[in-house]
Amino acid sequence: MLKMKNISKVYRTELVETHALRELDLHVDEGEFIAVTGPSGSGKTTFLNIAGLLESPSSGIYELDGEDVSRLNDRQRSRIRNEKVGFIFQSFNLIPDLNLADNVDVPLRYRGWSAVQRRRAVGDMLDLVGLGSRQNYLPSQLSGGQQQRVAIARALAGKPRFLLADEPTGNLDSEMAEIVMKLLESINAEGTTIVMVTHDPDLAHRASRNIHILDGRATDSATPLSPNVTPLPERGVAHA
Repeated sequence: MLKMKNISKVYRTELVETHALRELDLHVDEGEFIAVTGPSGSGKTTFLNIAGLLESPSSGIYELDGEDVSRLNDRQRSRIRNEKVGFIFQSFNLIPDLNLADNVDVPLRYRGWSAVQRRRAVGDMLDLVGLGSRQNYLPSQLSGGQQQRVAIARALAGKPRFLLADEPTGNLDSEMAEIVMKLLESINAEGTTIVMVTHDPDLAHRASRNIHILDGRATDSATPLSPNVTPLPERGVAHA
């Protein structure tokens, strides 16, 4: 699914040269749930930006779903990103003036889907995360955990090949974080590849494998699979 070989990223100004990644090697198989850990400034954000085709590496090879995407231009990266990649952000990034259905619908408009296709996908994904009965709610009417589940629905609506999650539980209390993690585990159990950045060692331990990034380099360590994957909430049933 994802293969990086000797990936480096250098940011240059007139006075400073910053090496964010240094010959990073990483391989993620289809269907894996990977946790990426490391201290602030270690290169995790740069790795996510390159993995999600928001940036290009300075050197090295990046293959996504069997295609070398290392040197694509902005338009080519946008096309593949829209087709294959879903993003979940720590800050949710929901549009406050749009209801839940419209928030999930926004990225689908760039795919050229018909209104009927989009409406069906939006309804299915909000049902999937247990918020199908609240499609007309505004984000401000939801708890943090519910907003994060809307963000997950938005990320999944376009049926991406893999999901990038940047601290998806970072702004949630422990109860809401557990709900979101169980949802991600269930999504992964159904076949979606997930790469999650987290500072929480307990959450990282629930992934199938840990990648630790330090000083722009990655080390790989196997971790046991989470023993219990809780099923998704029933369609149309909303939870806190």
